[in-house]
Amino acid sequence: MFGRIKKLDNRVLENISRIHRPKLNRIMVTASRLGNAGLVWWAVCLPFLINPRWRLTGLIIIFSMGFTSLMGEGIIKHSVKRTRPCHSFDDDEQLIKKPKYYSFPSGHTASSFSVVTVTVLCRCPVYVIIPVFLLALLIGFSRVYLRVHYLTDVIAGMFLGVACGSVAVWAFNTLILHGLWF
Repeated sequence: MFGRIKKLDNRVLENISRIHRPKLNRIMVTASRLGNAGLVWWAVCLPFLINPRWRLTGLIIIFSMGFTSLMGEGIIKHSVKRTRPCHSFDDDEQLIKKPKYYSFPSGHTASSFSVVTVTVLCRCPVYVIIPVFLLALLIGFSRVYLRVHYLTDVIAGMFLGVACGSVAVWAFNTLILHGLWF
């Protein structure tokens, strides 16, 4: 089974490498950088924190990103220890600096989809959810495009983000319901 997954992952990387173009390369590098340290998601969080009506959603986003990072970067990556695809390529083929740590799951994708999940479950307006979702997809795709993750890393990151975002919303709702918050 793992052999089939590895073959699929490698086939996806080969096919995506065929669409590399200078302009698309720049877009993907930019999209990937937006996900570094959750940079874009911290920026998205600011308007939520400023607006009293949405402040709790902003706090849940922050908690969700921290919880997602703990689970993905702190526990799962160091348990699975999957080598990144970029470590089998020459440096001149790489469009961004090779990350030092493990591949599975994609932390960029996990944090992105934790934010998507919080915005959906907290019933944010559609004009917020759609761009957040599309940006999360772009960031996830950029990680495969740039050969720093396999497709299965990104898919696992999506699932992890949805799970952690759901737990974050549930935890805050439980605290509020039991009068332990506000």
